[in-house]
Amino acid sequence: MKAKLIAIAAAAMVGMTMAVPAALASPEDDLKAFREYFKKRFPNVPFEDFANGVYAIDPAAREQWEAIEEFPPYEINIEKGKELFHKPFKNGKTMASCFPGYKKGIKQNYPYFDTKSGKVKTLELEINECREKNGEKPLPWGKGPIADISAYLTYLSRGHKTDVKIPNKAAEAEYEKGKHFFYAKRGQLNLACADCHVYYAGHHIRADLLSPALGHTTHFPVYRSKWGGLGTLHRRYAGCNKQVRAKPFPKQGEEYRALEYFHTYMSNGLPINGPGARK
Repeated sequence: MKAKLIAIAAAAMVGMTMAVPAALASPEDDLKAFREYFKKRFPNVPFEDFANGVYAIDPAAREQWEAIEEFPPYEINIEKGKELFHKPFKNGKTMASCFPGYKKGIKQNYPYFDTKSGKVKTLELEINECREKNGEKPLPWGKGPIADISAYLTYLSRGHKTDVKIPNKAAEAEYEKGKHFFYAKRGQLNLACADCHVYYAGHHIRADLLSPALGHTTHFPVYRSKWGGLGTLHRRYAGCNKQVRAKPFPKQGEEYRALEYFHTYMSNGLPINGPGARK
């Protein structure tokens, strides 16, 4: 993988096919430009199909993925998550007390900017906040029970359209932090998220095809063959940072929550189809 990323880094130095969005552009302008870019880049891919990630642009891999989805490896995680979600706390309450609308689907609204605390709230963050509010210990981030609970709630939200809001200037400031993270170079390989998943989306790194950033967040948490299990979006962020030889930020820290806020906003209008299965 290191050799693959070095090749991308070298190519990224040559030139870009899409300029970094102007700092003064509004989130609505960014979203429009983002969609138009991928529409032109992959003109034969229907908009909603971008929710399928790399399988929207790789017909051969899609056939294999669709076969896997007939007996998805994450089914057991959904069941574990359901059990944990409805398991009573010591005070007799369950996690349902914190998520009253869960049956109708809630994942499409995450992350959101909490105007009271002035923070970006992700689903996983609020899962642990719910536990702590009810006298329970927080779960480790990234994988395990927290990914299972997230998978259960995400599964109940399937088909709902991603609908992240930016309600005020403070929220827009967090969005801009995430945007900066997405386009900023980092690590010894001097790569940004956008290098692989915007500028070179659809290009091969040896046998692997780089997925388009549009739709990235719709299918998390994800069961990855590489992991041999389920993981959250922030686990993936940390893995990407390591691959470019950069020190990962803390999962559910301000940096990754801002990135998730921007990243998910860029997929507004696409259906939630997680949990998903990937290589």
